[in-house]
Amino acid sequence: MTRPLSDLIAQGRGLVPADLVLQGGVVFDLVTGDMIPGDVAICGETIVGIGAAYEGRQVIDVSGLTLVPGFIDTHLHIESSLVTPFEFDRCVCPRGVTTAICDPHEIANVIGLPGIEYFLDAAARTVMDIRVNLSSCVPSTAMETAGARIGAEDLSRLMDHPRVIGLAEMMNYPGVLAGDPEVLAKLEAFRGRHVDGHAPLLSGRDLNGYVAAGIRTEHEATNAAEAREKLQRGLRVLIREGSVSKDMAALRPLLSERTAPYMCLCTDDRNPLDIAEYGHLDHMIRWMIGQGSDPLAVYRAASLSAAEAFGLKDRGLVAPGRRADIVALADLADCRADLVIAGGRVVDDAAFDARDEIAPVGRSSVRAPVVTPESFRAAANTAETHVIGIIEGKILTEHLVEQIIPEDGEKRADPARGLAKIAVVERHGQNGNIAVGFVRGFGMTEGAIASTVCHDHHNIVVVGMSEDDMARAVMRLSQIEGGFVVAGQGTILAELALPVAGLMSLEPFEIVEARLDHLRSAARSLGVTLEEPFLQLAFLCLPVIPALKITDRGMVDVDRFEILG
Repeated sequence: MTRPLSDLIAQGRGLVPADLVLQGGVVFDLVTGDMIPGDVAICGETIVGIGAAYEGRQVIDVSGLTLVPGFIDTHLHIESSLVTPFEFDRCVCPRGVTTAICDPHEIANVIGLPGIEYFLDAAARTVMDIRVNLSSCVPSTAMETAGARIGAEDLSRLMDHPRVIGLAEMMNYPGVLAGDPEVLAKLEAFRGRHVDGHAPLLSGRDLNGYVAAGIRTEHEATNAAEAREKLQRGLRVLIREGSVSKDMAALRPLLSERTAPYMCLCTDDRNPLDIAEYGHLDHMIRWMIGQGSDPLAVYRAASLSAAEAFGLKDRGLVAPGRRADIVALADLADCRADLVIAGGRVVDDAAFDARDEIAPVGRSSVRAPVVTPESFRAAANTAETHVIGIIEGKILTEHLVEQIIPEDGEKRADPARGLAKIAVVERHGQNGNIAVGFVRGFGMTEGAIASTVCHDHHNIVVVGMSEDDMARAVMRLSQIEGGFVVAGQGTILAELALPVAGLMSLEPFEIVEARLDHLRSAARSLGVTLEEPFLQLAFLCLPVIPALKITDRGMVDVDRFEILG
């Protein structure tokens, strides 16, 4: 509820007691870098006073603590946390993340606009402030089969929603550069508004052309030289550290007091197991300061710079007139929240219990064909084979060419050489496509793992050494409405059901965390060496990230932007 300005002024002047006072701490001012002693007065959801003594109707003692602005995750897909927006809220808000800017294109690729509308409805009910960028690429390209298609007219219907910031990551950068009419129609519709970028390795005049289309941010920079060039072109660079995409170590040296105004933090994305083991944005802050980064630069990137980059002028500082998003810390370097205030409310169990949750959407979305071991035959009469080469911690891949000699007209997986089969099964009930290829880098020696989290079309992806186990895993996904499955020794070893569009669990995040741990152990029993095999697998199907990927239509040479014959 918005309070009258007269209330804010009176409480800020100390003429009447403030609604809430945080007493005895110091404020870390992200403009000057000063530490400001004194109380923080809050009226409703707004900070009205700092640096003075205040009386309050409610007083919380924060003596010995430093108060910083709430953290802002500038780019993520909440679906990829594997839980609903309400469980994501409960999982990360107590860690100090008070604003999340999400792109619901995972669920949009499965069920279309109703998926985006579900997130907009949920965002009005969470404790943290969830803002939405409207999904620009559904599907991401014409080289895959998604469950829906969203055009410029569809997006225009939602662009003025109060929770909408702008247009989400424009992944189809080849379409931008080629002047694809459908792509340009979306950019024209959002001209002058915020547009997120997504242009891995783009450089030179092509980068100039892409930025000239109105792109404002970039989260796909994976090395310091790439990030510096993009900063020089006026892009805000979002340092990313997710469960799969880990760019923080490469980009940290570029973050300084000079560059911090144009650098932000994002996760894109982290699952509950990684959040429990390491943290969320708090983990990024801890790690970078521990590596020698300037705390002022890091905390700016985590809040003030993020707010400025996305036009959220009401937050990013602990200062009068700003939204009361505050994290109280015993140690700036350790970054572990003793207290979190979100929109003037204490973040605790009572706040989460008071939410008015809504029913999930996207049930019974897995409509895959019946498969058998023969569905995963790789018929061929030549040995030369395109192979996806995994780069752990990156969603970039290598385009390898290996010699796999056909036996009886078929190429087979080869554990000795680390060559596993990978297949994508169309699961939206549109055409029943099945594409089979090869991948190196899982370390797998037997069995199979399969998932309906398969960016961005979210068909079924399965990797394995055994066609029998591949078929068993895929069929189990149909039975549980999607999720993750590990199969081996002729049985299902572990699974996590994700019945909300085949992407999100209906369970609390603690249960999802435990099942992910079991899945990881089961995958390791098959010889898998990747730290995060399931999300790494999912990104092998995204045909806008170089160099070689696979969709239900076949192997995709991303550099040439074409399906290999």
